[in-house]
Amino acid sequence: MCIGQSFEIFGPWSQIHFIENNGMAFGMEFAGRFGKIFLTVFRAIAIGAIGWYLYTLIKKGANKWLVVVMSLILAGAAGNLIDSAFYGLIFSESTPFDVAQIFPHGGGYGTFLHGKVVDMLYFPMMHGHFPAWLPFWGGEEFEFFSPVFNIADSSITVGVLALLVFQKKLFAKPEGIEK
Repeated sequence: MCIGQSFEIFGPWSQIHFIENNGMAFGMEFAGRFGKIFLTVFRAIAIGAIGWYLYTLIKKGANKWLVVVMSLILAGAAGNLIDSAFYGLIFSESTPFDVAQIFPHGGGYGTFLHGKVVDMLYFPMMHGHFPAWLPFWGGEEFEFFSPVFNIADSSITVGVLALLVFQKKLFAKPEGIEK
């Protein structure tokens, strides 16, 4: 696919829409090349810490759902790290008119740790305009759920939300075990 190209899955509200993201989930990013390196190093450290925590949870026989939730977060972080570390090395620059080439002669568009993350899931569920009487945004166009994201972003989001919503159950001590 060319960058910006999309096609419908189940209708206009669910699409595969190819973009490349310079930074974090949902298109957020830090400034410049230093920000990209910082983000990638942070991801690597987070993956190491989550992996170590997951290892200790398994050794201690922790709640299996806590292990699943932490595995979702770990897998999502690893997927985004792999994309940002290697995507720029193995693909040419994507454009609105040409499909990126894998292993182009002369190398990819970026250096190690400076690749973009591919996002492709897009669910623009509702389009409209804010009422004219609304301060600041009155009359402006809006789109409900406009982020374009990937499976790794979804995995991290589901894992973190599950931690927040089910924290009492996930971290509960089994009965009969003292604190």
